[in-house]
Amino acid sequence: MDPLGQAARRAAKTLALTSNDHRNQALHAMAGAVRSRVDDILAANRMDYTDGEKHGLGAVLLDRLMLDSDRIESMATAIEAIAELPDPMGRIIDEWTRPNGLTIQRVTVPLGVIGIIYEARPNVTSDAAALCLKSGNAAILRGGSECYRSSNVVHDCIRTGVSEAGIDSCAVQMVASQDRDAVGYLLSSMNEWIDVVVPRGGKGLLKRVQEDARVPVIGHLDGNCHVYVHESADSEMARDIALNAKMRRTGICGAAETLLIDRAVAENLLPDVARGLSMAGCEIRGDESVVAIVSDAIPANESDWSTEYLDAIISIRVVDDIDAAIAHIGQYGSGHTESIVTEDPLAAEKFFREVDSAILLQNASTQFADGGEFGMGAEIGIATGRVHARGPVGANQLTSYKYLVRGNGQVRP
Repeated sequence: MDPLGQAARRAAKTLALTSNDHRNQALHAMAGAVRSRVDDILAANRMDYTDGEKHGLGAVLLDRLMLDSDRIESMATAIEAIAELPDPMGRIIDEWTRPNGLTIQRVTVPLGVIGIIYEARPNVTSDAAALCLKSGNAAILRGGSECYRSSNVVHDCIRTGVSEAGIDSCAVQMVASQDRDAVGYLLSSMNEWIDVVVPRGGKGLLKRVQEDARVPVIGHLDGNCHVYVHESADSEMARDIALNAKMRRTGICGAAETLLIDRAVAENLLPDVARGLSMAGCEIRGDESVVAIVSDAIPANESDWSTEYLDAIISIRVVDDIDAAIAHIGQYGSGHTESIVTEDPLAAEKFFREVDSAILLQNASTQFADGGEFGMGAEIGIATGRVHARGPVGANQLTSYKYLVRGNGQVRP
């Protein structure tokens, strides 16, 4: 593990001095290498998927693990989209001149070496590598054993592209060992080499990373996301948004887990919303008011309000008003993503002002909580912390800054 860190640190120093064009050349070569090895990636992924089924991997993880031609093409397209982004390095965030004539600039710089730990998501291999490379950071990847073969073939493509561009291939390395001790060592004993860790995976992994890491962590513990239907909501819009937010992909962190609806419109709107969810195969768990309105709703218990199902299950609560909805989100939410469905601009502004989550939407599905949908090309994860990055973590969020101060002979009195 230490040689990986040492090599990454050396590569990070040279990568930080490369031009945007040079890094983009590597990214386009990476995308080309992925496309040229579709059959190899699919073959490796079939073996991973078969092993996953044998070992009882759940449906959500199997969906994340599975690759097909379209998903591989999306990986290549995402790399190219990242290449088209403006250069995250060397941006002047702010500048000013002091009364003594000193000019000061705050300029973006790479974080350095980023450790990425992930489960059953071979696409993270390419997304993370591309984002780190674009932002001038070296990366050490540690994919889950579930996607070990797939991730290694994708990593071969990345190294091919990086080398073709004449960049040190140690800028993107992968931990060869599947031993869980390797994760522990990376988190606790590589702070000399690694500047920040980004976890992508289930609650167990994220909890372990946050508890054991001796370097800063960018990420979130879970995604208990809410859709709130305000009394002014358009009924068809409310139905469509609730259905999409829950059922488009139930296993992603931006999937809605709880639906809140104003009491003033529950009798009229809830039957249609619930019917759409039920027809799509979603199990509904509700409070007393919901059970009285929706015949097939199961009574919810206290734990349902704080559960990230990542499955075709949703909890629904009738609330008295927007203040009650905001209070519910504040008590049970995870600070990830919340949406309000309303035609009242004042209600939307109140929701935006008072709800403290990383991503807030009006009249849109929570499934838009995604770096690609935000125009970032891709993301390395969604951060719910309040330090450094928050929300989708794209190339710009993988930079820090330094101050450049220019004078003409000033000395401090």
